[in-house]
Amino acid sequence: MNLLFVCSGNTCRSAMAEALAKKVARRRGIDDVNVSSAGTNAWDNATATDEALLVGMERDIDLTAHRARKLTSAIVSEADLIFVMTPGHVEQVVQLGGRGKVHVIDEYTSGVQNGGITDPYGGDLDAYRQTADVLEKELEKLFDRITT
Repeated sequence: MNLLFVCSGNTCRSAMAEALAKKVARRRGIDDVNVSSAGTNAWDNATATDEALLVGMERDIDLTAHRARKLTSAIVSEADLIFVMTPGHVEQVVQLGGRGKVHVIDEYTSGVQNGGITDPYGGDLDAYRQTADVLEKELEKLFDRITT
């Protein structure tokens, strides 16, 4: 199964979601899942933000090799399930061919409209920690749902 995480710039939320999802899959012994990320407005090859790198280190995930990539129809077509960070990202994914496989991550895991995952970009380290906390909780629920 190919999972794709999408946010705006692919330097914070989706980058952390990708790395955290890989960590959860490894911990659960799930080896038949491929995880990647992209951004609707990403600058190709941009690095993860300094704050995302630091929060990653705190959580034993390494984002130093991460490079942002702009979401394309080819990336969308490779994914089986696409998880966006906010409802605003859904239409952009649908326009690239993602209808039927794109979901706001927290709505997918809870079945309730929650508004998505807050963007920490431009915020302090605590904002990034809070976003990572929410992502970790949502990813645990996501893997519960897709592996049952």
